[in-house]
Amino acid sequence: MTRILAVDDSRAIRSIVAKQVSDLGFDVDEAEDGEQGLARLAERQFDLVLLDVTMPVLDGPGMLRRMRQRGDHTPVLMLTSESKRAIIAECMKLGIDDYILKPFKPEELRVKMGKAMPGVVVSAAPAASATAAQSSRADAPAVGAGKAGDVLVVDDMDNVARKLRALVPAHLGLDACTTGQAALTMCRERHFRLILIDTDIPETNSAALMSQLRLLQPGAMLTALSLRSVHDAERIARVEGYDGLIQKPFQQAEIDDLFLKVFDSQDLLRIQDNVLRPGACPPRADQAERYFRRLHHMVGQALERIAAACFDCVVFDLSELPLRPDVTPHLVTEIDRLAQEQGLRLLLVGPPDARELLQQFRDTAAVPFYGSVADARSA
Repeated sequence: MTRILAVDDSRAIRSIVAKQVSDLGFDVDEAEDGEQGLARLAERQFDLVLLDVTMPVLDGPGMLRRMRQRGDHTPVLMLTSESKRAIIAECMKLGIDDYILKPFKPEELRVKMGKAMPGVVVSAAPAASATAAQSSRADAPAVGAGKAGDVLVVDDMDNVARKLRALVPAHLGLDACTTGQAALTMCRERHFRLILIDTDIPETNSAALMSQLRLLQPGAMLTALSLRSVHDAERIARVEGYDGLIQKPFQQAEIDDLFLKVFDSQDLLRIQDNVLRPGACPPRADQAERYFRRLHHMVGQALERIAAACFDCVVFDLSELPLRPDVTPHLVTEIDRLAQEQGLRLLLVGPPDARELLQQFRDTAAVPFYGSVADARSA
């Protein structure tokens, strides 16, 4: 099998390169500096070296020079940032085959690798179906994810994160970084649910950065940040592969809609075994209407899962559900109907005022009601 050596001091970059090279069907080994890279080359033969310019202990040009001095003519593809392009001229004299600017897109890397290894067929990695891609983003954990987070803002302007912090719900965590490299490092160490990326970061290809962050954060929603003056910004963001767009300066209503869209699927309905717990309702009236619509839809899906797990009843906890006489009884009636369709018995749990409200309506008065989940399960 074709063997590739990735030499870079950034774990995030090595992880991205390893994933992309593996997807192309090649074996990949890693080293975090030039000395380790030379040691790997002494241990086994490689078909290509992907070599970073700036590293501790021994940098890329230093490793390249020592490779050539000892007669090692393995093809080398240099990885560099825009600010280090001047070094490439020196590396060309030492015998690199080509270079690629970070952050880079998978297709760019594939093409450059093909040119550096003319005797090796470098075919495009098989594309996942849209359904599979959506499932991956929704269900898969981040590669090497550590401490969980909520929101990451990638923008070279510090005030953007400060402004956003004042607009987002207080219970959500928000982290920020001003460079693509810092974003890659942070996403290698933590898992985020929403990542906002400025489309105009100096010396950074934001679309390529977004693609690399998606590899590290398959469960996150990646949203572009763009000025309102940019013509056709929404279409551009969609073509480049972003999941959405937020325009600057921010508007509270747009931020509210984005956060409801991102977090309602994870916080709106919590499921544990056969117990369903709706989350708190947003304060705005138009969001409350969407809250009930989304909750109705999600409960239907959850009941199917509970029935498939062979439970014979479902416990619906109303503790955080808004008690609205015009909506809440109707929702409970619909849940009872859907539960019966799945062969499930509905048991309600909640505070006394919820019981009092539902007792006023014929369709909900007969549904068993308990003061706690433990009582419902005992019954």
